[in-house]
Amino acid sequence: MDTIVIGEAVELDARPASALSRMLGALIDLAVLAVVVIAAMLLLANVVRVTASEAVASVGGTVMIAFLLIGLPTLVDTLTRGRSLGKLAVGIRVVRDDGGPIVFRQGLVRALVGVVELWLTFGSVALITSMVHPRGKRVGDVLAGTYAVRVRGGSRTRAPLVMPPHLAAWARSADVARLPDGLALSTRQFLGRAPRLHVGSRVELGTRLTQEVQRYVHPLPPAGTHPEAFLAAVLAERRDRELLAEHRAAERRDQEAALLHRLPHGVPDPQS
Repeated sequence: MDTIVIGEAVELDARPASALSRMLGALIDLAVLAVVVIAAMLLLANVVRVTASEAVASVGGTVMIAFLLIGLPTLVDTLTRGRSLGKLAVGIRVVRDDGGPIVFRQGLVRALVGVVELWLTFGSVALITSMVHPRGKRVGDVLAGTYAVRVRGGSRTRAPLVMPPHLAAWARSADVARLPDGLALSTRQFLGRAPRLHVGSRVELGTRLTQEVQRYVHPLPPAGTHPEAFLAAVLAERRDRELLAEHRAAERRDQEAALLHRLPHGVPDPQS
């Protein structure tokens, strides 16, 4: 799946990141972690030299290892919403399966599982899993319900809806009801992908969508209207009408707000 459809029938472009991108991001994060480890070891050495206590060194080393392997990755994932320095550099992000940002729970699960699949196995388990999984997930992603998506590079642009000029007059006078969200989304996706579809599939899908959309339109367009032109006209007209309705609703809200802020009846407004 290259996309995620949320409850409002809005399509999110969330293509999984490749294993190579994730590996490159992990190497950058590993380099950053190496700098942090060196700084932490120097700090711990200074503390041990001042206290001259083996117990402090043992406890401090344990705490430092736990923080670097579990605490730091969890903290970074939670605060950056899945965008560490390495992921930021290669243009990927870790998100939930529904496309939302990860939270502390997902970050903690990924970090705990990462101790085994990343550190104890030198990343071999994570690499193999991400290469065979359809979404490039490692074991931590599977258990946490997350995966890495591309947020930069190769993004697809969708051509805007344009009202066919020869159908503009008909669309303005037609009774176009609100389309179900699923049908509207399918129609919009079809119009965006139609030029890349096989001719037979394009005709078949366009005809089927036209038959479904016609149930919400009266009167029907002039005879001989191309299905794709009809679908584009319906979506463009619905868009324009909804924008106009929203504009009018905003004006009414502004007028009502102005009335609410006026003084009671019979009390003149103060002169400025």
